[in-house]
Amino acid sequence: MKKYVLSLDQGTTSSRAIVFDKVGNIISIAQREFTQIYPYPGWVEHNAEEIWTTQASVALEAILKANLEGKNIISIGITNQRETTVVWDKTTGIPIFNAIVWQDRRTSTYCDFLKKEGLTDMIRKKTGLVIDPYFSATKIKWILDNVSGARKKSISGTLAFGTIDSWLIWNLTGKKIHVTDVTNASRTMLFNIHTLHWDNELINLFDIPITMLPEVKSSSEIFGYTTGHILSHKIPISGIAGDQQASLFGQMCTKVGMVKNTYGTGCFMLMNVGNNPVFSQNNLITTIAWKIKNEVQYALEGSVFIAGAVIQWLRDGLGILISSHDAEKLANSVENTEGLYIVPAFSGLGAPYWDQKARGTIVGITRGTSSAHIVRAALESIAFQNMDVLKAMEADSGISIKEIRVDGGATVNQLLMQFQSDILNVRVVKSKISELTAAGAAYLSGLAVNYWSSLEDIQNKWQLEKVFEPKKMNSRIERIQGWKKAIKTTRSWSIQE
Repeated sequence: MKKYVLSLDQGTTSSRAIVFDKVGNIISIAQREFTQIYPYPGWVEHNAEEIWTTQASVALEAILKANLEGKNIISIGITNQRETTVVWDKTTGIPIFNAIVWQDRRTSTYCDFLKKEGLTDMIRKKTGLVIDPYFSATKIKWILDNVSGARKKSISGTLAFGTIDSWLIWNLTGKKIHVTDVTNASRTMLFNIHTLHWDNELINLFDIPITMLPEVKSSSEIFGYTTGHILSHKIPISGIAGDQQASLFGQMCTKVGMVKNTYGTGCFMLMNVGNNPVFSQNNLITTIAWKIKNEVQYALEGSVFIAGAVIQWLRDGLGILISSHDAEKLANSVENTEGLYIVPAFSGLGAPYWDQKARGTIVGITRGTSSAHIVRAALESIAFQNMDVLKAMEADSGISIKEIRVDGGATVNQLLMQFQSDILNVRVVKSKISELTAAGAAYLSGLAVNYWSSLEDIQNKWQLEKVFEPKKMNSRIERIQGWKKAIKTTRSWSIQE
């Protein structure tokens, strides 16, 4: 009987399930969007039960689409939106509040308080993270402090916290297994990335009972088995990684110095730094890339908040584009931006600035500025932001980067990919497999059950689609200087307290 791996890819806007065969080919895909909840400006929530039902339904749909049954699935891998926080009652299995999404900014004031208390260095040394509402710890604390009866229940040991991977496994295993992996744990601001354990000092700081926290395991081992009505066959769940780490693994960036960049709503650039964490002097995050057997790999990470979202804004906010696909054609109708820069700091600036008060700017407008110049400047802004992250990575790691592997929706835009290569002066390499996040989770899962025999076996699955070689750019230094000036202008135009 032919066997396959099922990958559950639980994202920020949709739940997806993908079936992979032994060659690494996609056999079927099912996808379902779910509700985005915005109670107040800067607040973003999801209904955790809706996440579970959409993920369960697409899992079944993907299997049926491929004309398979549960017995054909050798294992399940899970990859997920990171940092998003669910707190549920262990007795009823029902969440006590909506999931608070990674994008949510409601704990900004509390984060500012922590910084003023001088806790930045301690938290960075233990977790590799900066103090920011992005991460899970302040979200858990907010739920315990603001949901009626939550603090009392947490003390009695009846509440569970989990990132989305934990929530899915809890449900897939019939509410029996409460686990996470090191990659997701490393995004909570509660996990010590040196000891690979929950950190008592941080747990006490955020006043979170340890009984709420899941057991932390490696990224590739059997965590539990499916039970119940969704997948009646007893299928091992054997791979977990947060979405960006799964993408790094799917891109086969398994050697020190290899870099991947995912172009989505935002951009996430990760560099494999090997078996020892590298701590950033340039406001990047140090995170766990994965743990396989007893070997841990670490990564440097830089997040760009607004990438593809700037093109959506041109379409939906300004009406310059009818479709996002029109951006490349319109941008190509002009030779350059004629000195126009857009800094899309719609919700602040991410790495390497971490300036949550900055707001977006357009500078260099003249009477000759057209919609084509604006679109081209928007596309270039994505590449410039990634340049800032890459230069920070080079400075922190001491490695001169010659190549980045790219994935995500915006990689179809050849103008953007070529400009990215030119402005970075590196090769930009696009993989044939587009679903690299799901593939990474599948590979981790398949490794644990010997579906794939070794890392070398998986590396052979990675295939090249296209390479963008850097072209000579006469005005490169001037363009970079112009961008830095635009960033300075943006940071001077910040929201007031």
